[in-house]
Amino acid sequence: MSKFVGIRFRPQGKVYDFDVGHFVLSPGSHVILETERGLALGTVVTVSKTVEKGQNRPPLKKVYRLANDGDLEQHRRNLEREKAGHAYCLECIKKLGLQMNLVSVESLFDGTKLTFFYTADGRVDFRELVKMLVKAYRVRIEMRQIGVRNRAKMCGGIGRCGQELCCCTFISNFQPVSVRMAKEQGLSLNPSKISGLCGRLMCCLAFEHGTYCDLKGKFPSWGKVVQTKTGQGRVVRQNILKESVTVQLEDGKELDVSLEEIIEKTDVSP
Repeated sequence: MSKFVGIRFRPQGKVYDFDVGHFVLSPGSHVILETERGLALGTVVTVSKTVEKGQNRPPLKKVYRLANDGDLEQHRRNLEREKAGHAYCLECIKKLGLQMNLVSVESLFDGTKLTFFYTADGRVDFRELVKMLVKAYRVRIEMRQIGVRNRAKMCGGIGRCGQELCCCTFISNFQPVSVRMAKEQGLSLNPSKISGLCGRLMCCLAFEHGTYCDLKGKFPSWGKVVQTKTGQGRVVRQNILKESVTVQLEDGKELDVSLEEIIEKTDVSP
């Protein structure tokens, strides 16, 4: 029986599970981990959990060691280098006239490589840019193009709901989002109403979709003829969260009716 914790490498980054080994860790602890790119400093963000016997899950990488003062100082220097690299790269992009938007810069923990994340509408010839960056920093340089959703996740912001962006707080992986999800939730299909800061459909449409589908299971569908205490009418609108429907009566009037007030449903059109 082993224990694992969730560890994040960046403030808004994905949470990865690691085997704690013989360490006693709590949220906020800084640890050194072995990754595919070498050693990295991470922060524990969840309490330790136990892997029960019989649970079929792949083996996890183990925490390498606890971070010491030297590691934290190295991390601080990396952050300063990333900040300086970002400013210098922007100057170079402007000087070369490249059509690209620099988003962020990440340094490997040992400082041997800098990765520059950017967005662009098409292919960018950044060979001269890389030469200038290598000359300035004398380390390996990687230019990585990302999508607009990842850019929003890195930059952060406040959504139209007034809360911090979901992608910056708890969404680890982007799920496909479609206009059909907005239709299921009865939202306006105006792009400005259902799009996030990134310009794509809002992520909350996806993770609320299942709840709406479950709730709609007990609703009469649109166009269905129902019998109410007031009379017979056709369903013209579903008010999911209010658990009611709007019924158009035979005289043309519209009436909000709760699900409990619906006496009978029929497939016969009036």
